[in-house]
Amino acid sequence: MKGLLWVLTLFALAVGVSLAAHFNDGYVLLVFPPYRAEISLNFAILLILTAFVVLYVLLRGASLTLSLPTRVREFRERRLREKTIGTFHDVVRLLFEGRYSQAMKKASEAHAAGQSPALAALLAARSAQRLHEPYKQQAWLERAALDDPKLQPACLMLEAEMQVEMQRFDEAVSALKRLQEISGRHIAALRLELRAQQGCGNWDEVLRIARLLEKRNALLPELAQEIKLKAHRENIRQRRSDLARLQAYQREMPSREGSPRLARAYAEALMELGADADAQRFIEAQLDVEWDSRLVSLYGQNRGGDLTSRIACADKWLPQHRDDPQLLLALGRMCLAQRLWGKAQSFLEAALSLSEAREVRLELARLFEETDRSDEAMHHYRAAAGEHLVAQ
Repeated sequence: MKGLLWVLTLFALAVGVSLAAHFNDGYVLLVFPPYRAEISLNFAILLILTAFVVLYVLLRGASLTLSLPTRVREFRERRLREKTIGTFHDVVRLLFEGRYSQAMKKASEAHAAGQSPALAALLAARSAQRLHEPYKQQAWLERAALDDPKLQPACLMLEAEMQVEMQRFDEAVSALKRLQEISGRHIAALRLELRAQQGCGNWDEVLRIARLLEKRNALLPELAQEIKLKAHRENIRQRRSDLARLQAYQREMPSREGSPRLARAYAEALMELGADADAQRFIEAQLDVEWDSRLVSLYGQNRGGDLTSRIACADKWLPQHRDDPQLLLALGRMCLAQRLWGKAQSFLEAALSLSEAREVRLELARLFEETDRSDEAMHHYRAAAGEHLVAQ
């Protein structure tokens, strides 16, 4: 339909021009002494239009002829760019397909051809990393940094990843520090540094980075809590030989990062250092805030401190936690240590009725040995040995 309208328009235009020329009686007089020429105005207009078209064609042809070398060069450059883009598309596709050997081969070809050599070297380094070939990766990283200094941050990130995978954590931390000097820290670099600092055992740095990532919503709260818990426990373990440092660390620890597992680790460290009274007070305060059966068990294993006050304190917990075998076991142990045979036996037998744990039977066996009831002691020793074999 659109073509038909154009045809009709052209015919109408032709008719209009024809009618205008028919009624045009003008003429053009050309004088060039001693010559004179007289032509119609219509013919003069036609000659002018024809001369314009011929001149345009000649000039256009000359322009195209003169620009031919430039156009050929641009054509070749365009073909080279298209080929380069195609090559990089192949490299990226092969990387995602997991065909790392072919990806590295393609990237090597692109680098040798001078097609964005820095980027080609970076892609080859990534392929070498996936193939676990650190020497090739390092060589490609050096080429990439040499070809284009702007790729230095990317090279350092790849180098740090390589060092972490090879468990060279100190070297990974060094690479990330150089990265920070160049471009600052970002989320991916912080996550990588978190792994490297964990490998180095720099638990104070682990805590700092984990808190920062959690603040930026870059770590799940559960994962952040587990990482911080492990860091705190390792820091407590490193301070087990110095009571003052251990207690100072506990005081400085944020309350929101506390947990029953961390409380047990701190209480065990206090007991190892012989600070039984401090361990007693800490466990009692912790249990008043949050009940934890394992911490109660640790409370009963503490052999130092004032046993009488500890037994009295545990008796206060008993009405609210009668069905907790660990509390009954702790009371039995403390009464046994105080040579309160009758109370110890009643608590231990109550714990055994709730949970036939091996440790309960061993405590009963010790009790019966202390009270010269060898047959009953042997019965519990055999039962404990049978439970141990079943557990294995």
